Formats: sequence, structure tokens, C-alpha cells
Amino acid sequence: MRIRKYCNMDPVKQQNSFKQFKRWRQERARKLKHKDYSYVVPNVQPDLSYLKNNGKMPSVTWVGHSTFFIQLCGLNIITDPVWAGQMAMQKRLSPPGIPIEDVPPIDVVLISHSHYDHLNITSLRKLRGKQILVPAGLSSKLKLKGFDQVQELNWWDSIVVGGVEFIFVPSQHWTRRNPWDTNSSHWGGWIMKPLESALSQAGGKSEESTEDALAYVSAVAKHSKAARPIVNEAPTVYFAGDSGYFAGFKEIGERYIIDIALMPIGAYEPEWFMGPQHVTPEEALQAFLDTGAKLFVPMHYGSFKLADDTPREALDRLEAERRRLRMDEQKIIVLPHGETWRVAGK
Repeated sequence: MRIRKYCNMDPVKQQNSFKQFKRWRQERARKLKHKDYSYVVPNVQPDLSYLKNNGKMPSVTWVGHSTFFIQLCGLNIITDPVWAGQMAMQKRLSPPGIPIEDVPPIDVVLISHSHYDHLNITSLRKLRGKQILVPAGLSSKLKLKGFDQVQELNWWDSIVVGGVEFIFVPSQHWTRRNPWDTNSSHWGGWIMKPLESALSQAGGKSEESTEDALAYVSAVAKHSKAARPIVNEAPTVYFAGDSGYFAGFKEIGERYIIDIALMPIGAYEPEWFMGPQHVTPEEALQAFLDTGAKLFVPMHYGSFKLADDTPREALDRLEAERRRLRMDEQKIIVLPHGETWRVAGK
């Protein structure tokens, strides 16, 4: 039987041949000697007591790379779980924000695509509980690995778990886990949208009151670097997965009102090789604006040397572009590993 091959929304030439990969690796061997990796993403002590006992209030905790522990409408959600100590022979730059043995039981795991830095089988096995939501074409591989609670979705498909609707949305990327399965499963991001019933149960604020809260926290933030914006008690969260810049960000923003966007900013250099699959920090900000999301949380940097950019370079370019766009600095939430952002402020 012929294996189905998935493709992107827009025609784009991916730079993912073995010849191009070899060229990049040769360039990289020279370039990395001159890179400064002295800056590492800081780790803070995770508030495990809060995470284990919180059954209602929304929170976002960055574990590292594209792995977030999200609490929403009483659900414990993990995105792209990767606790691996190394990736492609490169040791992890900073430890995970929550040790995997301390992660509370998981209700839903969201997988954006099958690349090894987003789907780590060992990590997935260690998580307790878990309904696994994956892109189309990937469920059979996981079932062969012994996972039985797996549901696959095509772009724009949705499934409801608890009080949250999970919608699989497009990204611009590709997949491969071995030389024979290129693009045999899809790739994308996830919208986590609380249902109206969950919103009323949580006492969710209106858009007007949310803006009031953001204005208040912005004022407080001028006197306290530790201040984090208050959103509401049932925010819509967008996890972008991996993506090059494409028109789909605007379409996602047209379909959904997004409170929090978790967006990649790393693994973009060299741009001739990474451009079709990974946004630059500047493109990440444009994608954020395209979606119309209220708040931006950068991810996909600081854990592994997947490309030639460093964590400091990614953050510096992000900040430079924010200044150029004259964007309110309170819209970008740069989390350390392990910090729990209590989104409702309680």
C-alpha cells in the first residue's frame, strides 16, 4: 500500500535533503567554534504543591524547548513532551523546568509533529495518565509502540476533552523519523479553547474586563519586574509547534480569538536551510501579530543546539524587533524554566 504524503498549505521548497543537511553540518563545524553559549535559560524552583493541587485556575509552566505544562479548565496538558538529556549528540543546555518524575498525572498530551525534539518516546512512556492527540498519520506509529489512547486529527479537526476543545491547526513544516517515512504524518499547532460551559463555570471575564486587568498589571509591572499579566480564568491558548512563516497564521487568527500564543523563536540559523521550517524571531513576532493574540510566550530556544543560533541571539533579536515595532513590552512573557505563570492571577 502506498504511504500517503502530507504537504504544506503553500508551495514551499523544503531544504531537507541529505545533501543540504551535509552542507549545513560542514558549515556548522566551523561556525560553532565562534559561538558564545555562556548564557543559559534560567531555571527556577517549580511550585509543585500548587501544580499538584490546582484543579481549577489556568496556569502555564515552561518545562523547556516546546514542552509546556498547562492547566486549563481542570485539565493537566503537556505539549510535545521531551525530557531527553541530549538531542542529535548535543547535550541539553539547561535542565527541564519540572523533573519528569514530579509531573502531576496528565489528562492530555498534544504532539505537533514527529521530529525527535518534539516526540520523545521515552518521555511519553514516563508520563502518567494521558490521552494523546496527534497529527494525521501518526497514531499507527504510536500504537505500535504500545500507546492505546491515541487520537489523530487532520487540520481544522477538533475533539473535546473535559471542558476544552482541542483544534489541530496548520503550520509550515515537515516530518521524518527515519529515511523512509518523510512526510508520512502531518504537522501543525494546537488551539486549546475552553467551552462556553467551562467559561461560565470558571467565572471567565469579558473581553472588556480582560483589557482592564491587562492595563492594571501593566501599571504594576513598571514597579515590579516579577509582575505577569492577568488574562482570564478560561483563556484560549495557541501552541504553534514548529513552523516557517506562512499565511496560515492570519487564517488561524481570523478563526479564533487567542489570549496566549506559545511561539517558537529558535533554530533559525542558517536561514537558507532553516527558513522554510523555522521562523526567525522577527517572523515569530509578525506571526504573533497575524494571529491577533494578546500575549506572546517564546519557546523552542535554549534547550538544545539544534541550529547555529544561540539562546542569547534569539532573545536579543526578539527584543530588537519588539523595539522596532514599538510593541508594548508587557505583551511578551519571557519565562524561565520552571516558573508557573498563574494566568488568572490567583
